[in-house]
Amino acid sequence: MSDELFMRAAIDEADAGMRANRGGPFGCVIVRRGEIVARGSNRVTSTNDPTAHAEVTAIREACQKLGRFTLEDCELYTSCEPCPMCLSAIYWARIPRVRYGNTRADAAAIGFADDFIYQQIPLPPEQRTVQMAPLLRDEAQRTFRAWAAKADKVEY
Repeated sequence: MSDELFMRAAIDEADAGMRANRGGPFGCVIVRRGEIVARGSNRVTSTNDPTAHAEVTAIREACQKLGRFTLEDCELYTSCEPCPMCLSAIYWARIPRVRYGNTRADAAAIGFADDFIYQQIPLPPEQRTVQMAPLLRDEAQRTFRAWAAKADKVEY
């Protein structure tokens, strides 16, 4: 299959999810060795889960199906440029190639906050609209030191 066919599959997921009232107009497919291994549509409103974006649901399905937490041999096709959360999930999953349809500006034009969140990320924590401040760092560091010394940890 070609890039265009995989992108059309992602767009079809977006359309089907939206029409079924599962969530917003976003869809995604994950491809491995020329075959779709996972599909996802936005399910935020139907599951009351703000993390249930199309890319995240597809990544979860692909990882479950493949039995691992990295997807370095996969590609992701999504109907819209990934939001910061989904982009982070893509990096954590080690997906090396992403193709997208709509842009984050397109998403903003229909009322989604993707671009706003992108603008918030480079701001110092104290300047973001979400109030953020460090607390009990010295105590929290104990667990980090224990992780660093842990002989049987599974790194990711």
